[in-house]
Amino acid sequence: MHRLVRLAAGIIVACAVVNVHATQTSHPTVLQRFLARGEEPPVEYRALRRLEAQNPKFNHSAWMVAWTEFDHAAGFRYQIVDEGGSGYIRSKVLRAALEGEQKIWDNHEPQKASFTGDNYLFEDGPAAPDGLASVAVRPKRRDVLLVEGAIFVQPADGELTRIEGKLSKAPSFWTRRVDVVRRYERKAGVRVPISIESVAHVLIAGRSTFKMTYEYQTINGHHVGEPSGFR
Repeated sequence: MHRLVRLAAGIIVACAVVNVHATQTSHPTVLQRFLARGEEPPVEYRALRRLEAQNPKFNHSAWMVAWTEFDHAAGFRYQIVDEGGSGYIRSKVLRAALEGEQKIWDNHEPQKASFTGDNYLFEDGPAAPDGLASVAVRPKRRDVLLVEGAIFVQPADGELTRIEGKLSKAPSFWTRRVDVVRRYERKAGVRVPISIESVAHVLIAGRSTFKMTYEYQTINGHHVGEPSGFR
């Protein structure tokens, strides 16, 4: 399971930025609206995160609460403030996810997972039951950092709200499939992730789940809240 989450850290930190621009028409499609939003730079922030992982087959679970920060000068860093449950899952899954995210930022790799024309093919999709419009995304290469599935956006302006799909490449022989859902909101004028969930189908271990939620304190120097929901 720890292999899965270390690799899924790429999905955790991947900024859904698009530096491809569609040709505008008098009646642009949802896809064109999404593409025309253009690239958004990495967001500097401080946020409290809660991480959870569970394997029902072996009845093992764990949780962790950590302050996480990112800025251009110091990069990504974290401080664990509370934790409980299985020591193995805390060490090999939850802490490994934060360490994996830190390594990806240190290696300047988030762009490898971004939603750009270098990484993906895009196609207009049907409307979703919740009123959002969908855009199908198909990776141009098989990579554990890329998702095959759909992004869901606001029909009027192409604002990204949710990503659903599976990793385009299994992270290991033991992991047959990893499904991912990531949700976004706009705070202090910028788009930020608010949750990520993944379900891995692993040989022997069976179905394993991972979830991470965010409560933001500052975004790009602006105070946006005082996290307290995890305490």
